[in-house]
Amino acid sequence: MPDLLIELFSEEIPARMQARAAEDLKKRMTDGLVEAGLTYAGAAAFSTPRRLTLTVQGLLARSPDLTEERKGPRVDAPEKAIEGFLRGAGVSRDQLIEREEKKGTFYYAKIEKPGRAANEIVAEVLEGVIRNFPWPKSMRWGSGSLRWVRPLQRILCLLTDEAGDHPVELEIDGIKAGQITEGHRFMASEPFAVTSFEDYETRLKRAHVILSAEERAEAIWQDATNQAFALGLEVVEDRGLLAEVAGLVEWPVVLMGLIDDDFLGLPPEVLQTSMKEHQKFFSVRNPKTGRIEKFVTVANVETADNGATILAGNQKVLAARLSDAKFFWENDLRVAKGEGLTAWTDRLSNVTFHNKLGSQKDRIDRIAALARDLTGVTGADADEAVLAAQVAKADLSSEMVYEFPELQGLMGRYYSEAAGLSDAVAAACEEHYSPLGPSDAVPNAPVSISVAMADKLDTLTGFWAIDEKPTGSKDPFALRRAALGVIRLVLENDLRLSLDTFIDSQLVRHKIELNRADASDGELEALDDLVHEIADHGVFGAAFRTVVDKIKSDGKDVDLDGEDKLLPTVGNVVPDLSTDLLGFFHDRLKVFMRDQGIRHDVIDACLAMPGSDDFTLLVNRAKALTAFLGSDDGENLLQGFKRANNILTQAEEADGVEYSYGADVKFAEDEAEKQLFAALDTAEAAIAPAMTDEDFAAAMGAMAGLRPAVDAFFEAVQVNAENQVLRRNRLNLLSRIRTTCLQVADLRRIEG
Repeated sequence: MPDLLIELFSEEIPARMQARAAEDLKKRMTDGLVEAGLTYAGAAAFSTPRRLTLTVQGLLARSPDLTEERKGPRVDAPEKAIEGFLRGAGVSRDQLIEREEKKGTFYYAKIEKPGRAANEIVAEVLEGVIRNFPWPKSMRWGSGSLRWVRPLQRILCLLTDEAGDHPVELEIDGIKAGQITEGHRFMASEPFAVTSFEDYETRLKRAHVILSAEERAEAIWQDATNQAFALGLEVVEDRGLLAEVAGLVEWPVVLMGLIDDDFLGLPPEVLQTSMKEHQKFFSVRNPKTGRIEKFVTVANVETADNGATILAGNQKVLAARLSDAKFFWENDLRVAKGEGLTAWTDRLSNVTFHNKLGSQKDRIDRIAALARDLTGVTGADADEAVLAAQVAKADLSSEMVYEFPELQGLMGRYYSEAAGLSDAVAAACEEHYSPLGPSDAVPNAPVSISVAMADKLDTLTGFWAIDEKPTGSKDPFALRRAALGVIRLVLENDLRLSLDTFIDSQLVRHKIELNRADASDGELEALDDLVHEIADHGVFGAAFRTVVDKIKSDGKDVDLDGEDKLLPTVGNVVPDLSTDLLGFFHDRLKVFMRDQGIRHDVIDACLAMPGSDDFTLLVNRAKALTAFLGSDDGENLLQGFKRANNILTQAEEADGVEYSYGADVKFAEDEAEKQLFAALDTAEAAIAPAMTDEDFAAAMGAMAGLRPAVDAFFEAVQVNAENQVLRRNRLNLLSRIRTTCLQVADLRRIEG
């Protein structure tokens, strides 16, 4: 069984595209080979800046002969139908077989497909892969039609078996496949022929090319950390940068350079970001001081002066970059210490956040108002939370963040400290964007939590207010990420809050801004008051008119039945938006909890209970229900509950009545019936206080105590007895089972 070696040699492939391209080459080639009948034992793909390589081991030497039997039309079918079948099957009339079946006599064609040699199939599949390769960006060169990420220069395609090596005949746009490759651009001699993958990999290494990207990355990391350790320093770990640099070199040469003393006073994150983004340098830190003092660069060539010239050039370019960073830093510090961060915040009134949602300054004002409301939940000082919200985005106007947007938040912390603001405010400036993803750290300081949650809730309610929700896979404003951030802020800080209240108040704030031009002064005053009344009264539904009446009694000029239309519009629209947004949160919560091992139907059973906007309560209930259903008593009681619910539901539909009251132990005939009455009395007495105390484990434990009595009841008693008094009493008893169990969770939503 031969082995296959393919190398596609070109000009430099961008580092970010290499790993995906290698996988695409492997998948498309192996899929094509298997589809053509060539199975294989194993395959591996590799990439360097100048080549994509694929090795396939244990390939069949020839695809198998195949015989296919294809059913055709009935023998008495129209002649045109038969002729069409003959053309499609590629056979003549005398080759057809007649076979009698239940529905008549049909023609069958026996089609022989002889196998083909591996070299023919490989050439055919490889040409298709090359001509249709899914590069994110590609180019044409010369007069040919071939597109590749960079000009393709060589194709190596070789089959190797016991008899030797056999180049595959293939030509694409004048490039003939062969068994020739070449090594390093500068450090290798002439091109050379290879006879197998092992020979290819060995000779490449002699020609100063390390084929494996993982091996290059490991060599870079080991050499860099060893050099740093020898000086008592440490390399700042950055796996993304390491993978990128490994894709820039075929023969990595690690060099360590100095950072001028003039720049050592810059924040370490500024140095690290500047060197990473502009030069692809690794930062080297002094663990004693936390300062970035040196850098590591990776050259692609060994030099006679051991890289001294390369380092000198790099240090010169780095000094120019860091001079810019130092200028930005010093200018920003002068503003922060002199004018304060509000000078930058004021400028944000000229920066549009969204054409329908106003400027960044408008957004900051809304976030500050919501952050104050949230302090009752987070325990933060209200004035400090408002101040933090007002300055958290000030650094967006700074020169440093304009140059390095990825430093927003972090620079806000530095500038807040320079302006003399408290540690809590400075921390909130840095942390209010967090968490940015499922693995990002969650703020735990009260002020930071308040501002981070207000920021995300304002974003979500704003885009809901203007009907810009995520659709399908499209989420241009990262609203799913914002919702997950709110969920993690609540759960990981064990916060207890009615999220619906804060959604309502922020939606009203957005509606005020969206309709300010069309509303009367009285309405605007009333709406401002309405925001503050939400937490105390609950605004929507019957309470809405009560709150408005209170506002009118305070002297506000509001006429709900006259020209003032915004107030009733808010009362009608916001509840639907709020419900929809809460449903969006619930969908995100299901995904989040599923990753933690809680089933979606368990979450659904808990969502159906009161307090579904209190995520901590909801998750505690779901965890207790998961544990309950994982026990034998829980699983068996669930089946008993479902049986009781099914019998009761069918009887209620058939009789047109609801059996929900009147079960009396005096009508119990069987001992099992009486024991069930007693068990329900005991369970109800234990469940009610446990639910009041939110002790879900105790409530479900009491519910599990019903299992023996429920099992015995169904074994001994016929519910639909002929005696109608007994039947009604037993149906009402089933209703007690259902009511008792539904106090804990809606078990009707549990699957199975």
